[in-house]
Amino acid sequence: TARFATPGVKVGLFCSTPGVALGRSVPKKIAMKMLLTGEPISAEEAYLHGLVSEVVPEADLEKETLALARTISESSKAVLSFGKTIFNQQTKLDWNEAYDVAGKAMVENLRFIDGQEGIEAFVEKRKPKWKQTI
Repeated sequence: TARFATPGVKVGLFCSTPGVALGRSVPKKIAMKMLLTGEPISAEEAYLHGLVSEVVPEADLEKETLALARTISESSKAVLSFGKTIFNQQTKLDWNEAYDVAGKAMVENLRFIDGQEGIEAFVEKRKPKWKQTI
């Protein structure tokens, strides 16, 4: 039953700042339709256009959200933080620059204590014991 909208135009306020993220998350035509009409789209439409990564029944929302959080929390916090920073950095660059930044980041990540622990754990077929540090 979730719906997504940028309804500002209906009250005389164009959703300029939400349009920044929206225009980078969905095709331009979908973003413009949402911004110009203020009409909501369904969760299924949002999923189809890449605005959300998953749609679950409302009754399962808390269970699914906690499962996702649990999965993420099993990884090194230092590596997650580093990865989020690099991901956000590279999305602002052109293709070649993005690969350059990402390639250097991979080498840097290999030097992390948690990067080394993860590789060792994989080779030894065991769960990693994160130190939560670079």
